[in-house]
Amino acid sequence: METRPNFIIGHGERLIRPIAAPGGGGSPTAAYSFLEARDRIAPKALNTSAGLDELPASACPNGESVALLTLHPQSVAKSYYPGALLEVVGLTPVGSRATTVKPEKWTRKGVPQPTLTTQIYVSALRERLRRWAGDLPTWHPDHRGADDLPRIEDLRALTVQDRLRPMPGAPQATALEAVLHAPSESDYVLSGFEGYCRTLDLVPELDRRIQVGGLCFVPLLASREALEELARFSFLRVLRQLPTLRPLPTVTRAVTRRARPHIQLPDEDALNPDVRVAVLDGGIRNVQPLQRWVTLHDAPPINRSLLAFEEHGTAVTSGVLFGPISSGTPLDRPFAKVDHYRVLDERTGSDFELYDVLNRIQDILQTNTYELVNLSVGPDSPVEDDDVHVWTAVLDEILADGNTLITVAVGNEGEADEALGLNRIQAPADCVNALAVGAADSQGDGWSRAPYSAIGPGRSPGVVKPDVVAFGGVQGDPFLVLEPSTCASVLGLEGTSFAAPSVMRLAAGMRAHFGTLLRPLSLKALIINAVSGRADDERRFVGWGRVPSGIAEIVTCAPGTARIVYQGMFDPARYVRAPVPLPADVLEGNVTIRATFCYATRVDPQDPGNYTRSGLDVVFRPHSERLSGDLAQSRPFFQRHDYSTEQELRQDAHKWETALHAEHSFRGASLQDPVFDIHYGARLGGAPDRQAAQIPYALVVTITSRRTPDLYNRIMQRYTTQLEELRPMIEIPILAQP
Repeated sequence: METRPNFIIGHGERLIRPIAAPGGGGSPTAAYSFLEARDRIAPKALNTSAGLDELPASACPNGESVALLTLHPQSVAKSYYPGALLEVVGLTPVGSRATTVKPEKWTRKGVPQPTLTTQIYVSALRERLRRWAGDLPTWHPDHRGADDLPRIEDLRALTVQDRLRPMPGAPQATALEAVLHAPSESDYVLSGFEGYCRTLDLVPELDRRIQVGGLCFVPLLASREALEELARFSFLRVLRQLPTLRPLPTVTRAVTRRARPHIQLPDEDALNPDVRVAVLDGGIRNVQPLQRWVTLHDAPPINRSLLAFEEHGTAVTSGVLFGPISSGTPLDRPFAKVDHYRVLDERTGSDFELYDVLNRIQDILQTNTYELVNLSVGPDSPVEDDDVHVWTAVLDEILADGNTLITVAVGNEGEADEALGLNRIQAPADCVNALAVGAADSQGDGWSRAPYSAIGPGRSPGVVKPDVVAFGGVQGDPFLVLEPSTCASVLGLEGTSFAAPSVMRLAAGMRAHFGTLLRPLSLKALIINAVSGRADDERRFVGWGRVPSGIAEIVTCAPGTARIVYQGMFDPARYVRAPVPLPADVLEGNVTIRATFCYATRVDPQDPGNYTRSGLDVVFRPHSERLSGDLAQSRPFFQRHDYSTEQELRQDAHKWETALHAEHSFRGASLQDPVFDIHYGARLGGAPDRQAAQIPYALVVTITSRRTPDLYNRIMQRYTTQLEELRPMIEIPILAQP
C-alpha cells in the first residue's frame, strides 16, 4: 500500500480585525444594590480587621497580614475583577483558590444554590485595613471602587483550619511543607517566616526552598504540638505533611523473573545520533552494554546509588531505546541517544528527599538544553484541586516556552481508595505543559486501562489527564525490558513508568525522522492526534486515548488521508485563521476532520483556579458561503470535557485547557474552504493581562475521505504555493498496513 509523508503549513493567516467575538461580554446584573453591598461588607471588614489584629506581631511581617475575599459566583469572569476596589483599599492580591459558596442573593430564578466561585488572598497593612473598615459605612455610590462592592460575597480573616491540612498517622516529629505567599521580590515575608519559626524553636530548611511564581515552598521539621501555632503565620497558605517518593515498579510490580530468553542488542548506532533524550531516573545497573547509545551522568550533589533505583532506571532507559520488547523478535535500532541522569541516591528516603531530587531535576533542565525528556519518578501524592504541588509548579515553569516535551508517568495507584481520591494521577502528571502518560493493558485492539494506572481528572485547567495511555504491561502480558545486570535477556514488568518512555520513543522517532522541522509542541500534538479510543471509555481513565505502538500511523498518510501541521506563535488579542485544506471540488460521501491544538503557557501556581495564563477561543467555520451576517456560520468543534461541572461550563473553563482534541464527520457537500478561527486571550491572577507575551502553539489536522484515495495529491495540487511537503531527513523503515 502506498503511503505518503505528512506535510506542514508554517503559519495561519493573521487577521488584524476581530473575526469572532469571544464568549461572554457585558457585566451581569448585580445581585446586590450598592447600599446592600456596603451594609453587608462593612461588618465583615470590621470582623476581618479585628481577627487580624489578634495575630502576634511576629506573624505579620512589616505589619502586613493576609485575608480572604470571596467573589460573588456571578462575578468570577476576568472582566469583572474588582481591581479598582483592591487598589483603593490597599489590598494586594497574592493568590486565589476555587471554592463553593451559597450566595445570599443572585439574579437567577429560584433560591440560591451552592455554586463555584473564586476566593482571592489579599495582603494589606493591618492599619490600613482597620482604617477602611471604619470608613466603609460612609462610602457613597460615586466613591472610587464602589462599583466593585456588589461583586464581593464575603471577606474574612484566615483561620488555622484554612491553612493546616490533616495529617493522620503523622509521627511526633514530622517533615512538613510550608507554602508561603512570597513573591521573589518579597524577601521580608521569608525573613519574617524564619523569625516566626525561631519563636517556636523551629528551623526552616531555607537552603532547600523552591520559589515558583508567587509561592515559596519551604520544608521543615516540626512537632505535632507546634503545628497550630505555626499555622498562624499570616502569609502561610498551606501547611502539610511532606510526601515521600512513589514506590518504584521494579520492586513492587515485577511480573516475572523466570522466563528470560536471550536477546541480541543491535550492532548499529542510533538512527539519528544528533537527537538526544534526557532520562531523569535512578541510574543504570550496567551501562557498558548500552554505551553505544547511552551516556550515564550523576546529578550533583549525589551519593552512592541503590540497586532498586538502578533496576528502575535501566528499565526506563530500555523503554526509550526499544519500547516494549517482543520476545523472539530482533530489537529495533534505537532512534536516538539517551543521556541518563541519576537523580536518586542512598539518601532518597530521608525527610526532605522530594526537595533534594527536585532540585537536581531543576538544575539539569535549566543548565542543559533538551527538547525530549522522560520522567518516571515523582511524589507519592495524588493531585489536589485546591493547591499546586511544588513538582508541578517547577516543571510547568520550565516548560512554559514550549521548547521541551516531557513525558511524565501518572503513577500506579489506580487501585487505591477512590472515595478518598487516592487513585488519582500523581504530581507532576498534572503539569499542563507536559504529556502525562497512563498505562493500557494491551497492544491489541481489545485494550483497556491497566487496573493499576492512576486515573483523572486532573486539576482545572488541565482536566483531561492522563493525556494519553500506552501499553504498560499487566500480569500475563508484561512490558518486557532489558534485564538490568547483563542486558542480554529480558525482564517482565508492569507500570506507568514504562508506558511513559515508550511514548517518548515515538517522539524521538519523529524527531529522528524529520529533524528539527517539527518542534516539541508539534510532536505532542501529533501523538495526541494519532490516538485510538472507544466510545465507552471515559476521559478520566484513558485521557484522549491510546497511542500507536509504532510511528507508522503518525509519520505516514494512508490513501484517502492527509495530515496538516501548523506551528508558530500566537500574539495576544490577535486572531489567526487556520484553513483546513480540501480539494476545490466537492468531496463525495463523508469526510472526517480530526484536530488537535496544543500550546504552552506560563502559569500562576498561587492561583490554581486560574492556573494557566493563556487561553484559546476556537471557532470552526465549515462552509465559506453559508453566512451569518458578514461571517461564515460557525458550529461547535472542541466540546467541553466530558466531566465538566455545570459552573465550569458557564465559566468556559475549557478555553484555558492547553490541549484540545476532537473528531467530527461531515457530509462532503457541507464543507467548502473550512477554517478554524483562533483568538488568544490572556489573564494574570484571574484579571485581564494587558502585557501578555506570545505563546507557542501547534495544530494538527487529519482529514480522511475514504472515497477520495488521491486526497493527499489533490490537496497538494490546489495549495502548491501554500503547503510545504514535510519530507523525512532520515528514512525509517516503515511497514505499510494492509
